[in-house]
Amino acid sequence: MASTSDIKNGFTFRHSNDIYSVVEFQHVKPGKGAAFVRTKIKSLSTGRVLSETFPSGHKVEEVRVERHKMQYLYKDDMGFHFMNSESFEQATIPEALIENPGFMREGDTVEVLYNTEDNTALTVDLPQYVEMEVTYTEPGVKGDTATNTLKPATVETGAEVRVPLFVNTGDKIKIDTRSGSYMSRV
Repeated sequence: MASTSDIKNGFTFRHSNDIYSVVEFQHVKPGKGAAFVRTKIKSLSTGRVLSETFPSGHKVEEVRVERHKMQYLYKDDMGFHFMNSESFEQATIPEALIENPGFMREGDTVEVLYNTEDNTALTVDLPQYVEMEVTYTEPGVKGDTATNTLKPATVETGAEVRVPLFVNTGDKIKIDTRSGSYMSRV
């Protein structure tokens, strides 16, 4: 058991029959009354972010987790298949645990968060930015640059991204995997 003094960013614990990771925390000691910890926690099963307040000294059940670098191999009807880069063990992870799976290419390296108690995958973290080639987009109209207009573009994995009018088919672009938004041309 851990107490609220152990809470820091990335700390994982069991709360309300789910496993949560601390996204943000703040120890508060008001002038009058007892101290408390104000947190933003993210559910590792649903991805929902909650604001939660714990009184100082409150006990929480810590969950031990490990991060493994894994290489994405392929996808089939069973799920997404990954290989551990160190032990070469293969694992199948369901699509629900992967945020924005459309930005993964075969051979890409990702970070998988495992619960060490039962060795189950909790989340799959893609790199923050990926560079991909645009396979199809409508041509932009020359001179139409007065507004900050975006058009749809399909990248090499089949995912769709909104890009500025000057991006053409064959261009390489940088994409933020958390939001799925265009960042820049490469």
